[in-house]
Amino acid sequence: MEQSIVELVSSIKPLDKVAMAAAEEHLNRLTKPPGSLGKLEALAVKLAGITGKVANAFPQRTVMVMAADHGVCEEGVSAFPAEVTPQMVHNFLAGGAAVNVLARQAGAEVLCIDIGVNAEMTHPALIQRKVRYGTANMAKGAAMSREEAEEAILTGVSLVEEAVSRGVNLFVTGEMGIGNTTASAALMSAFTGISPQESVGRGTGLNDERLRHKVDVVKRALEKNRPNTADPLDVLAKVGGLEIAGLTGIILGAAANRCPVVIDGFISTVAALVARNLAPEAAGYMIASHLSHEQGHRSLLQELGLAPMLHLDMRLGEGTGGVLALHLVDAACRIMAEMATFESAGVSSASEPKEENR
Repeated sequence: MEQSIVELVSSIKPLDKVAMAAAEEHLNRLTKPPGSLGKLEALAVKLAGITGKVANAFPQRTVMVMAADHGVCEEGVSAFPAEVTPQMVHNFLAGGAAVNVLARQAGAEVLCIDIGVNAEMTHPALIQRKVRYGTANMAKGAAMSREEAEEAILTGVSLVEEAVSRGVNLFVTGEMGIGNTTASAALMSAFTGISPQESVGRGTGLNDERLRHKVDVVKRALEKNRPNTADPLDVLAKVGGLEIAGLTGIILGAAANRCPVVIDGFISTVAALVARNLAPEAAGYMIASHLSHEQGHRSLLQELGLAPMLHLDMRLGEGTGGVLALHLVDAACRIMAEMATFESAGVSSASEPKEENR
C-alpha cells in the first residue's frame, strides 16, 4: 500500500504556470483597474493553474463528508457523547444538516462516507468504506495501525477517482466525528511544534475546566506515542483519525486529477496539512474557504500558506464553510468568462504616463 501512496504523490504535478500567466493577462484586459477584484482575481489565476485552462466552470461539485469515531472520547474531551456521530450521519443522509442546506443553495451534492463509525450503519445513500469501528484511545496508545491509516487515505483517493469518472471536477472536504478536534489538535502540534495550549480549542463548546483537561489529553497522547514528525503516516496513525486520513486521500486524489479542492475548517485543514507533508505540490490545489473560530485554525492556514476567503466565526465543520465558498469560486469563473474587455466594450484602458510626466 505504501508503494501506492508513493506513486500517487509522484503523480501530483505543479500548477500550470503558462495558464496562470494567461489568466493574469486576461484579467488585466477586463474593464476594471488591475487587481481591483482582489481575492477573486487571485482565485481565478489559481483555478487556471490547477486546470490548465484560463476559463473554468465547475457545474458538478461534490462535498465528501467523511464520518468516523474516536476512542479518545473515553477521556471526556467533547461536550457531546460519541453516539452523536452515527446520529448525525443519519441526519446528513436525510438531508437535514447544515451542510445539506447550504450545499443545496450552492448546487453541490453531498456524499456521506462511513470510514470509521463505531456502529453498524445501513442506508441506501450511505457509502460504506469502514476501515475499522472507530480509532483506539490515542491517550493510551496508537489511534490505529499504519496499514489502517494507509487504507483510509487510499479510500479517499478511490472515492475521488469514482467521482471524476462521472464528471465531478471540484471537491469540498467535510467531516463528522465526535472527538475529532482533539485528534486534529494533536496532529497540528506534532507537525508544527505549536503547543497543545495553542492548538486545542473548545470544539463542541467546552468550558474552561474541560478545555484544560482536553489540552492535557493531547499532551499525554503526544508523550505516549512520540510520533515521528519526519514520517507523516506515522503521525497520522498514532494521533490521527480515520476521517482525517480519508480527507487526506480526497485532497491528494483531487490534486492528482488536477481538480480544485475547497478546504473547510479546522479538521479539514489538518487533513490538508497531512496531505501537504506527504506531497508538497498538493498545496497548490487547495482553496481555503474560511477562517474557523476554532483556536489554532489561523496558525494552521499560515503554516500552509493559504488565505481564507471568508471570516464568519463558524466552527461547525461538516463542509459548511466550504460550500459557502463555492459561490466565490463561481463568481471568479464568471468574471473570467463573461466580463467585457476594454477592447470589446470600447472602453479606454489605463495608459502609460507620457514621457514628460515620468
